[in-house]
Amino acid sequence: MQITRSKFFVPLFAVVLGFAMLTAQWIGGDPKNGLISLVLMTVLGVLVLLGGRSDTVRGLRGDGRDERFHRIDVMATAVAGSVLFGTIIVASLVQMARGEDAAPFSWLGVIAAVTYLAAIGVLRARG
Repeated sequence: MQITRSKFFVPLFAVVLGFAMLTAQWIGGDPKNGLISLVLMTVLGVLVLLGGRSDTVRGLRGDGRDERFHRIDVMATAVAGSVLFGTIIVASLVQMARGEDAAPFSWLGVIAAVTYLAAIGVLRARG
C-alpha cells in the first residue's frame, strides 16, 4: 500500500505542516498566530480524516482514488498551475510598475517555467 493512498497521509501532513507553520511563526516572533495556524491545520486534518464516505473526501484523502478521480486531480492541478502562473506574472508586473523589487515573484516564475519545460521534455521522451 502506498503511503499516499492511506487515509491518514493527508491528515498527518496537515498536522505536520501546522507544526512547521507554528515553528516558523514562533521564530518570526509571532507565536500566537503560529498556534492559531497549528489549530486550524489540525482541525482541517481531523475534518479530512473523519470526512466519512464522501467520494470527494476519500479521493482527496487518498484512500478512495481511482482512474476517474486521478483524471479529475490532474485537471484540477493543471487549472491551479495555470492560475498560479498567471498570478505570478501579474504580481511581477505590478511590482515592476511600482518600481519595487519583483525578484520574489520573478524567481517563482522562473522555477515554474523551468519545471514546466523539463516536465514537457521528460514526458515527451517517455511517451
